[in-house]
Amino acid sequence: MQEMQITVTFRHMDATENLREYAKEKVAKVSKYVNKPIEASVVLSVEKHRHIAEVNIIVNRIVINGKEETVDMYSSIDLVMDKIERQLRRYKERLKKHKTISANLKNLYGKINVLTPESIESDGEPQVIKSESFSIKPMFVEDAAIQMNVSNYDFLVFTNASSKRMNVIYRRKDGNYGLIEPDH
Repeated sequence: MQEMQITVTFRHMDATENLREYAKEKVAKVSKYVNKPIEASVVLSVEKHRHIAEVNIIVNRIVINGKEETVDMYSSIDLVMDKIERQLRRYKERLKKHKTISANLKNLYGKINVLTPESIESDGEPQVIKSESFSIKPMFVEDAAIQMNVSNYDFLVFTNASSKRMNVIYRRKDGNYGLIEPDH
């Protein structure tokens, strides 16, 4: 397996090798929650008497981040990594649930073709100029929202793991998400 990529950036403070190694060591400990290589960036900054540690970790296209501030940089690093570890633990537990559910719902796995240009007659009617296939994956609504956070799509088609029905989650103009569920 590839090694984790960890970058440590210092802002408004002197870069010390001890602090850099401490941050890298703390971030490397969370790799036990994932089986794929991850990227992590740590930003350590000082504003007046506040020591701020901000960590962003990318795991399987999911971004997990945290920020903490105290009067001591080592404490800030410890607190933010506790927060990140809790988030990764929750993420790993959800993945376990998904594996169990997807094993039970294998027959619901499938591909849906949105629309093909051949299915539309060209007699002045609007035409589909792009067609894509999407894998319909069982997941919970919260996980679908997480996927929307990291995707460039305005919608996501998925099988709701709770109701076992196809749903669509979409990005609203106000920044929130909408959910389309069948009523039957």
